Amino acid sequence: MATGKIGVTTENIFPVIKKFLYSDHEIFLRELVSNAVDATQKLRTLASFGEYKGELGELRVSVTLDKEAGTLTVSDSGIGMDAGDIEKYINQIAFSGAEEFLKKYKDVANGIIGHFGLGFYSAFMVSKKVVIRSLSYKEGAKAVQWSCDGSPEYTMEETDKAARGTDVILYLDDDSKEFLEQARVDTLLKKYCRFLPVPVISGKEQEWKEGKMVDTDRDNVINATEPLWTRKPADLKDEDYLHFYHELMPGMEDPMFWIHLNVDYPFTLTGILYFPKIKNNLDVRKDRIQLYCNQVYVTDQVEGVVPEFMTLMQGVIDSPDIPLNVSRSYLQADSQVKKISGYISKKVAEKLSAMFKDDRKEYEAKWDDIKIFIEYGMLTDAKFCDQAMKFVLLKDVDGSYFTLEEYKKLTEAGQTDKDGNLIYLYATDVQGQYSYIEAARERGYSVLLMDGQLDPHFIAMLEQKLEKTRLVRVDSDIVDHLIVKAERKESSLTPVQTDILTTVFRSQIPTVEKAEFIVQFEALGAAAAPATVTQNEFMRRMKEMSAMQPGMNFYGELPDSYTLVVNTDQPAVKKITELATAALADKVAPMRSEIESGNEAMTEARRQLSEKKDADDAAKEALQKEISEAEKRVASARSEEEKLEKEYAATQPRVRQVIDLALLGAGLLKGEALGAFIKRSAELME
Repeated sequence: MATGKIGVTTENIFPVIKKFLYSDHEIFLRELVSNAVDATQKLRTLASFGEYKGELGELRVSVTLDKEAGTLTVSDSGIGMDAGDIEKYINQIAFSGAEEFLKKYKDVANGIIGHFGLGFYSAFMVSKKVVIRSLSYKEGAKAVQWSCDGSPEYTMEETDKAARGTDVILYLDDDSKEFLEQARVDTLLKKYCRFLPVPVISGKEQEWKEGKMVDTDRDNVINATEPLWTRKPADLKDEDYLHFYHELMPGMEDPMFWIHLNVDYPFTLTGILYFPKIKNNLDVRKDRIQLYCNQVYVTDQVEGVVPEFMTLMQGVIDSPDIPLNVSRSYLQADSQVKKISGYISKKVAEKLSAMFKDDRKEYEAKWDDIKIFIEYGMLTDAKFCDQAMKFVLLKDVDGSYFTLEEYKKLTEAGQTDKDGNLIYLYATDVQGQYSYIEAARERGYSVLLMDGQLDPHFIAMLEQKLEKTRLVRVDSDIVDHLIVKAERKESSLTPVQTDILTTVFRSQIPTVEKAEFIVQFEALGAAAAPATVTQNEFMRRMKEMSAMQPGMNFYGELPDSYTLVVNTDQPAVKKITELATAALADKVAPMRSEIESGNEAMTEARRQLSEKKDADDAAKEALQKEISEAEKRVASARSEEEKLEKEYAATQPRVRQVIDLALLGAGLLKGEALGAFIKRSAELME
């Protein structure tokens, strides 16, 4: 029997620390099973080269539990080890048998997964003692047993073992007894080893018998050794892809389509990515794409491996160029990983472009489901955005679809303003903005439908990408001002009439929760509506984006800003103007005279104050007093004028009717105000 100390030096201990500071101790099972599969694949490779001429037999890996002994054993019938191998690969930590093997057989090595000798030491995270019993494939080799209690000391001696291969026996410590439960172990094996290329056996299959589940005599095979992504796309049918999808994502409805990745230069990458039906629910989860390394599960946290927008997708990615033991910071920094991410983005763009070119009608039928995915990609990935500009679609309120180039040709003749800007009108609610859409249609304008969750951000991006193009919501102004073709026609109201009508209309606007209104007068023609409610485009966009973007809560707390645009050419408004002028002009004249007089006095006093900076304090104080008294006179006169105008407005149901019609068209007339409108409408018809 030999004894000794495991070779740990400053040169080789650092990789161990780097690779095995795991937060989850359960990872040990993946490492040990991966090593067993690795040993099995090595034997297959040697046999294919003629360097091993014996019978391969049934190549498999077994995980066996013994509750009484407190052990978990991982067994394989692979290449095995002799005393020299153990000395080299186990006792000298950080010497990788897999790496050495790959150098020798780099062109034909069949799926060597791990770094044998390193992953093995993860066993000590859950064990108080580990025993290796192994018999090498080499002719005349003697079986050897190695034992270690987690300290640098080990023992190694010859033993009896009839079958080629290795048994790794873990004597689990008291904190790790959970790994003696069959259900727990099976769950971990299905998580990490579900698609390993060698059959992994764990216990026996069970069946329901006499009111309970009992073991059968059939081995319970955990994994599928040839997962779909390892096969050639030409050999697969749609049903194969759908069946595999439902294995990965049980309970989900069929995906819309998928991409089969298969590249071997400048890196090796395989996988299948599925496009689920997302519609308008932006559910960015980070665990829908599973990352594998030579069919060994690595993680479902794939940030850095795929672009951010692809976290909306589902499926698997397998690449031996991504090591088994990775951290998020590693993935984000590794240049090879960045190349893989860029390649995946490129392949997704090529798939979408091909779908668009090959079957435009089918692509349009899927658009409402894939729109949020493409917009998310364009907003977060510059290269994808450049490619997507050719296959992104715009949808109008009639349900027709256009590429960006097609829509530009459709609208540039009729929707270019006097300054040469192309104006795209859009709605977010076809029913709620119906009257505004119809007004635009009557002018011959096209209106887009932009009702998606990401559309506020997407609109801003389009305005940056498209030269001399602005997107304007159809209810953000009166139709004459949405696309300004000429200078505005001035209202014929006198200043006195403007002041009177401003108070008359503003005082009759009902309270709308979290909303503020200003009143504006425009000469829009006798056939246009008497009044229209519009919403400030800038403030509305800021509020919409604040709902999704951290740091913009300030805008979200502000009230909505609306404008009541009163059409002074409309007959009903003209009548209101005539009656209000006749009833109020003479009454408010003295007050307006007082206001003008007070304003003149304030202006003169402020002028004198600015010119007498060096005057004594008494002179300055006299001027300040004069300004204060003038301000009080003006405020008093304004208050008196407004009181008269408000009292008058309250006796004019037609004013409130004009306002309520505008609010109704904007979807803002609700509750008590809506009930009063209905009652007033009936009375006015009498």
